[in-house]
Amino acid sequence: MKYIQVKMMALLLCLMATINGNAQRVASSPDYIKALTSEWDGERFDDGRPKVSDALLSRLKKIRIEEAWGYLRQRGFNNQYEGGWKIIHPEGVMTGRVVTAQYVPLRPDLKEYVKLQGAKEKRDTIGGSNSWPIEILVNGDVYVADGYGRIIDGTLIGSNLGNAIYANSKNGVVFDGGIRDLGGLLEIEGFNGWYRDEDPSYLMEQMLTTINAPIRIGRATVMPGDVVLANRHGTIFIPSHLVAQLVISSEVVALRDEFGFQRLREKTYTAGQIDTRWTDEIKADFLDWLKKYPDAKLPMTRKELNDYIANSRYYQP
Repeated sequence: MKYIQVKMMALLLCLMATINGNAQRVASSPDYIKALTSEWDGERFDDGRPKVSDALLSRLKKIRIEEAWGYLRQRGFNNQYEGGWKIIHPEGVMTGRVVTAQYVPLRPDLKEYVKLQGAKEKRDTIGGSNSWPIEILVNGDVYVADGYGRIIDGTLIGSNLGNAIYANSKNGVVFDGGIRDLGGLLEIEGFNGWYRDEDPSYLMEQMLTTINAPIRIGRATVMPGDVVLANRHGTIFIPSHLVAQLVISSEVVALRDEFGFQRLREKTYTAGQIDTRWTDEIKADFLDWLKKYPDAKLPMTRKELNDYIANSRYYQP
């Protein structure tokens, strides 16, 4: 307990120092992002964001929103989901590493300060600051912006910026705000977006304040380096250090469901038996079923599956 208290105090002091040192920056420093994501112990990008593997991002696409939501809720992350979106390609599924941006209603004196600070950070001050988050995107990123739901005069991208986003990230966006030129965005092959609504107006009464700082997207809190899972059922933002276990845990749940559905069709068990805590007999049947499951159809490697089962108290006699 004392060790945990010391560690938490050290983290708090680190956060306070990095926040004070970065209070005037537009983009968060690598040290600040590392402090925010201190539980991640893997590879990182130069900007400090956790580098969750492409393989995990690919596997995450097959995970149901409900499974991811349930896993996070069990670990105290109760505010990671947001729904109610319009989607450019509703049939699409998108995963990626989050780059955050925050927008606020336009205030001239603050806008001038952000422009001057952007110049100090060697950002392009000829165009609008809404291009700055796009310029730092890399392959596999998802641009997530808090536009506080504004539509009119708050459209964050049109087809030009949409093309730039896809060129840099080969991915898409999640915008708590508006977009324009939906017809042009629909023509960008591979690009997708979750947004509130469309409007023909330009970005005129809205301004950027921060890049890669914590933001709010509806009822969710989003951090730089989170991983997003987005589909027709909503968006969920997953802390980087939980992605690997969330994926395999959800994959095993999907296998359990497949087993349960099969046994119900075969009338081996009743719905009541399958839809409650399994007996040792059903668990043993499931483990035997898994052993015969074709390796080529498994979403994980056989070793990953065996290790997960071996470390799960639920499946032990």
